[in-house]
Amino acid sequence: FVSLLSSAIIVYRLPWTWKCSKLLMKFIHAGLNTIAMILALVSMVAVFEFHNAKNIPNMYSLHSWIGLTAVIFYSLQLLLGFAVFLLPFAPVHLRVVLMPIHIYSGLTIFATVIATALMGITEKLIFALKNPTYSASPPEAILVNCLGLLLVIFGSLILWMASRPHWKRPPAENAKLLRSIAATPEGTEVESTMTNSSNADKSDLRISTEAARKQNIKSDEAGQRSTM
Repeated sequence: FVSLLSSAIIVYRLPWTWKCSKLLMKFIHAGLNTIAMILALVSMVAVFEFHNAKNIPNMYSLHSWIGLTAVIFYSLQLLLGFAVFLLPFAPVHLRVVLMPIHIYSGLTIFATVIATALMGITEKLIFALKNPTYSASPPEAILVNCLGLLLVIFGSLILWMASRPHWKRPPAENAKLLRSIAATPEGTEVESTMTNSSNADKSDLRISTEAARKQNIKSDEAGQRSTM
């Protein structure tokens, strides 16, 4: 669930995907989320069946409460994404309004899933380790604690990538330009030439602006002298 959900989050943020069409990336994003949702539901069924078979109470821990909440909101997020952003029926202004909410809720659900996983592995260690106990820090406890730290680092990296503006997928016009550059055999040279040309244009603009400013200053001085 964590792996697929994180992949779905950053699929738009990978520069090598910017040359792909927006519709293709939508299908990949929706497909990864759908597979993650299916696996989450399978795991939920497995947990309830295991608890019932072992006569363990259901839904009594904070881990289970937050986990079920994350799955419910994730299913709503998935349905909303399909209805508004994937199907071609929603108006553009509705998509514009709901896009920030969609992004924020997706990142919040991902952070909640990470927190649920951390609580789950801690709960499992407390119940499973009897001799030696969890407090004695046996190798199993150290291994799983390290896994928890890696989960925190991994989740932080995903959130960092998803929040950086320069990792955002460029507009459609820039994406078409990237595809045309990639289709050119000398794509690298073309891209470098375009960059150099852009820098040269900016430099020429600064020079022209500075020259115009100096010319205006000279004209003002000449006008002042003639007035005096």
